[in-house]
Amino acid sequence: MTTAAAHRPAIRTLDLKIPQKESVERGSTSSVRSTVENVIEDIRQRGDAAVREYSEKFDNYAADSYLLSDEQLDEIVARVPRQVIEDITFVQEQVRLMAQKQLESLTDFEIETLPGVFLGQKNVPIQAAGAYIPGGKYPLLASAHMTIITAKVAGVERVAACTPLIRGEVPDATIAAMRLAGADEIYLLGGIQAVAAMAVGTETIRPVNMLAGPGNAFVAEAKRQLFGEVGIDLFAGPTEVLIVADEHADPFIVAVDLLSQAEHGPDSPAVLITTSDELGRAVIEHVDTILVDMPTRDYAEVAWRDWGEVRVVETLDEAYALADVYASEHVQILTENPREALDKMHDYGALFLGEGTCVSYGDKVIGTNHVLPTRGAARYTGGLWVGKYLRTVTYQEVTNTESSAFFGELCGRAARVEYFEGHARSGDVRAAKYRGEALSWSDHRFTK
Repeated sequence: MTTAAAHRPAIRTLDLKIPQKESVERGSTSSVRSTVENVIEDIRQRGDAAVREYSEKFDNYAADSYLLSDEQLDEIVARVPRQVIEDITFVQEQVRLMAQKQLESLTDFEIETLPGVFLGQKNVPIQAAGAYIPGGKYPLLASAHMTIITAKVAGVERVAACTPLIRGEVPDATIAAMRLAGADEIYLLGGIQAVAAMAVGTETIRPVNMLAGPGNAFVAEAKRQLFGEVGIDLFAGPTEVLIVADEHADPFIVAVDLLSQAEHGPDSPAVLITTSDELGRAVIEHVDTILVDMPTRDYAEVAWRDWGEVRVVETLDEAYALADVYASEHVQILTENPREALDKMHDYGALFLGEGTCVSYGDKVIGTNHVLPTRGAARYTGGLWVGKYLRTVTYQEVTNTESSAFFGELCGRAARVEYFEGHARSGDVRAAKYRGEALSWSDHRFTK
């Protein structure tokens, strides 16, 4: 008997880079789970009062209302430099175009399978979505584009969006992005309290049907605990990048691109799989040099130290196979023929093909959605897209009495095999009525 491991390529790790993964915990700790559970339950019980207390406790911000009025939004947007507004507008046009093309690929249909038997499919948007736009260390404008625009293109009637203060200040550009994206309600609120308030509702915040958007460990755990009560986009963990490179790649660019994602946080994996030992060693040297004066070194250096890897394989086919084992969120292909990966690879959140393309484009400006699966989830799901905000529903109609009688008899037989007598009788009555026959289990007679 063979095992999955037997089919994996032979690999070795460069001696210069031995990751110390044991030093960092990436999962949700028992402390995080307990804190989130308590906050959610408190908000269920006490609503706005609890939201206010947690906002003051965690974000040092208490307000009578966290909903920003149109007047406040006008003032905030007016403070944002014109160039920033123009850039936001351009990027949102790219995101909207991609979402619109995705929507056009989803078609409703109706077919007639037998005379008078109609089966159909419709794509129906959910009615209310909650978008969480993180703050923390960085203002993440792009998350507003990805979560809000995609929902509105899908046809979501109401999008409530939350974002926290950043270092005690209103994140003007983020809120401008949220408004330009089309959010119907914008709350200056963050953390567990924001996610929970949108999901369960309070006196002043109506509940939503789905939550979307990235966040820290507490936000991610809140979404996990609320899943089922509401839908979520996906379970997201720390940002991941994996680069497949051959001897033709520029090692300096590879190093820069690895660190571009490592700066997201101290537990963000940055992995290089290469067919070139020489390139791998050069990349490590460039990383060490670049980190010396990198402004985001506090995150990037720790992520590279604890979660960075350089793996050397013999062939590109082995590189693609190993990359599939990782099932990374972002996979960048820096090879002589990058489009080959479209056929050779299967498990990834998003592919970035060739030197002219980088993960940062997807994160910030190019138009594809950057809310993507992490921690191996790419093996079974894609990222956030317009279809996540749609429910594919079916309908059926039988207008031909002979066809209904046929299905009635078939249903009767099929249901009784499973001992579902009630189901069987629903079929029996139609077969009896439309064919003028008697029922074996009732004296009832149908009139013509």
